[in-house]
Amino acid sequence: MSSDFYTASILPYAAIIIKICRAYTNTQEDFEDYYQEVCLQIWRSSDNFREQSEWSTWIYKLSLNVCLTLMKKKKNAHQRFASDYLPAEASEDSRAFADAPINKLYDAIRQLSEVDRGVILLYLEEKSYQEIAEITGTNANNIGVRITRIKDRLRKLY
Repeated sequence: MSSDFYTASILPYAAIIIKICRAYTNTQEDFEDYYQEVCLQIWRSSDNFREQSEWSTWIYKLSLNVCLTLMKKKKNAHQRFASDYLPAEASEDSRAFADAPINKLYDAIRQLSEVDRGVILLYLEEKSYQEIAEITGTNANNIGVRITRIKDRLRKLY
């Protein structure tokens, strides 16, 4: 991957990638692996971008798909992925996991279903219901109801 591609096509959207990878990982090591894999897949798949949506929308969709695929691979390999807590050593030593209130929110988000995690992340990014539906491959008419239910679950978990 050239540094020009990374600088122009990935770096401006790093916050998107970071938030998605963060919602699907518990440790800094996993986070870094997911982030690297997402960036690699963006580079590999960039020729497949057909400009039918915004680049940022495509980045969201690809990032979600990569994270979901990596999660399934870990589950299939019988590796432990999620827990009800973030280990103390990870929260003390990790850059992406250093903020305690954010950790608590991500812990609650991680307890949602895989699809609901993506939906709430997109909602928090202030994406429209139509954009959320497009990225997640669901119906825009149901997004509002789904978000209300997700928020209720998060209140209980938080």
